[in-house]
Amino acid sequence: MAEPIISVSGLRGIIGESLTPEVAMRFAAAWAATAPAGAIVLARDGRASGTMIHAAVLAGLLGTGRTVLDANIAATPTVGVLVQHYRAAGGIQITASHNPPEYNGLKLFSSEGRVIPSTLGQEVIKRYREGRLEWVRAARVGTREICPDTVTPHLNAILKTVDVNRIRACHFRVLLDSNHGAGSVLGLPLLEALGCEVVPRGEIPNGAFEHPPEPLAENLLSICDAVRQCQADIGFCQDPDGDRLAIIDASGRYLGEEYTLSLCLDHRLKTRKGPVVTNCASSRMNQDIAQKYGVPFFRSAVGEANVVDAMIAHDAVFGGEGNGGPIDPRVVLVRDSFVGMACVLDAMASTGCTVAELAANLPRYAIVKTKVEFPTEKLEAAYHAVMRQFRDARADRLDGLRLDWPDRWVLLRPSNTEPIVRIIAEAPLEEEAKQLCGTVANVLKGL
Repeated sequence: MAEPIISVSGLRGIIGESLTPEVAMRFAAAWAATAPAGAIVLARDGRASGTMIHAAVLAGLLGTGRTVLDANIAATPTVGVLVQHYRAAGGIQITASHNPPEYNGLKLFSSEGRVIPSTLGQEVIKRYREGRLEWVRAARVGTREICPDTVTPHLNAILKTVDVNRIRACHFRVLLDSNHGAGSVLGLPLLEALGCEVVPRGEIPNGAFEHPPEPLAENLLSICDAVRQCQADIGFCQDPDGDRLAIIDASGRYLGEEYTLSLCLDHRLKTRKGPVVTNCASSRMNQDIAQKYGVPFFRSAVGEANVVDAMIAHDAVFGGEGNGGPIDPRVVLVRDSFVGMACVLDAMASTGCTVAELAANLPRYAIVKTKVEFPTEKLEAAYHAVMRQFRDARADRLDGLRLDWPDRWVLLRPSNTEPIVRIIAEAPLEEEAKQLCGTVANVLKGL
């Protein structure tokens, strides 16, 4: 059997190949044996295979004697909120995030309501691989309880961070594309609470994706047309588990995931100044915005757990990843599309600007993201070859290899979720960013 893709925060794989009921059950049991005493929140993102994986995970948790607080279909950030709200020992979200329909996976949450940190994750992986699972006898088999409210705790936490009355007075017309993932479960109540006229797309969370699930420009052409045709003020596009958000303006123009974090950050720092953390693959816009407001800026390695570790270490007031994942610690230390929606609407309401105008006021860069197949055992040689190619750049080995110049950068790193190497570059002009990516790719070809 093929091996699933395993990271410190969970696993994902292809149903029936690398992800089977047995794998899901054993991984859940490994987490149950590692987590502190208490209930475990369990949810899924709406994928068609989620019911089967849910049953396997439930068996693994009950078989280790755990009480399971079942939230059924819920977004990934909602799981983090529920863990905090119900004082659970941890959580498991069944999701493959932006991967195609044949994938599913498990994401693990600690008792703090965040994706588990590396130390815990390594222990879970060790238990899983060694098969150190602790099944209980009949008298100690766990129990399943239905989560009494999966919406209100997260909804209320978000509403406290924005001026609800100001937003409601604008009566924004919003197209919400949840693409039949879990995003609509909270997305619709949130937008309605903010007084928006909502035009829903893919609101039934059944996993029947109407377009490829990653919210990229090439996957959202039909949604861009729909935003323009229904005369919406803005379009919000979520990935299946609701932790990433892409934005479309009223003209039907895709702004992109990088703008989500930057728009939120610029608005938040106007009223709440403090340290900011993004990962090393996110746009330089965020660094420029932090400098504009005179606050410390820090970079982490790629991965939500790494961003959250750095946010905690630096007591950050805001952070996130440029893949459309803002993190507001006042809500939950998880990437959160709902925080993004509320924050951008609050920015529009407070300034009287359209989202296109807000985006136009941000620092202007072009980011290009590519990926290539490359053997991981040759990566060290690749890093040194690329550094020799760009001797005038400042090199950073925080995560893979990042090379910086005053107005541009390029990053070469292995993916955490796919068997590929990513090359990401940003520069004032798109052609300049493409040239950086191309030069790195050519170096790799020569090895």
